Formats: sequence, C-alpha cells, structure tokens
Amino acid sequence: MKLCTGRNYLITTDAWFFAPDGNTYRSVFGKVTAIQTDAEVLGLKTNAKSTNWYIVVGNMIIAGCQIHYVIQTEECRFEGCGQEKTDANGKICFQTGINRIYNANKKLRQRRKKPAR
Repeated sequence: MKLCTGRNYLITTDAWFFAPDGNTYRSVFGKVTAIQTDAEVLGLKTNAKSTNWYIVVGNMIIAGCQIHYVIQTEECRFEGCGQEKTDANGKICFQTGINRIYNANKKLRQRRKKPAR
C-alpha cells in the first residue's frame, strides 16, 4: 500500500510515544499531510544508521523507522472496547479496556497565559 497525503490512517508504532497531550500511546489516527525527508523535518541530513523519512499525521510527526502497521480508514474508535471474562468462581463479567490510540486530528486546547501584574 502506498501512503497518500490527504487521507486518514491508523498507524501502529514499534514503541510507546508521548503525544502532544502528554499521554503515552502505541497508535495514532489522523490525516497524513506530508511525507518528508530528514532534511525537511530536522534541518539536516542524517547518517545511514538513522531514519531518513518522516510522516506528518495531524498535529504530530512519526519517524519512518517507528511505523509498524498502517491501515487506511476514515473512522476510528477512541473509547475503550470491552470483553467478557470469567472470574475464578465461574462468574462472567464485562471489563472495559483502555484505548491507546492518539487522535492527531483533534485540536489541542491552548493554555491561557496569565496576565502580567
């Protein structure tokens, strides 16, 4: 599959990352706005042991070497999904898991600066 700009993707990374909201995630969903070289993103050309391309997804950038899976999709579920489990007594219960997909299309709230006194 070829990555195309202007489309939404769900991208799973090889490692956990800190997103602009301060939380950690393993996946990101958002519109790919650019696929750029190391020189365009970092302002310098890296050596052969470093990644040489980056993908701009919504409000963040991912190094090409960190991309594990890519799915082109126009929608993504961000709330936790549940599953049935059986406890030690044989009772079936429903547990809701935590979703670790960062929504890069979501606008971040700007903190207001306190007025100088």
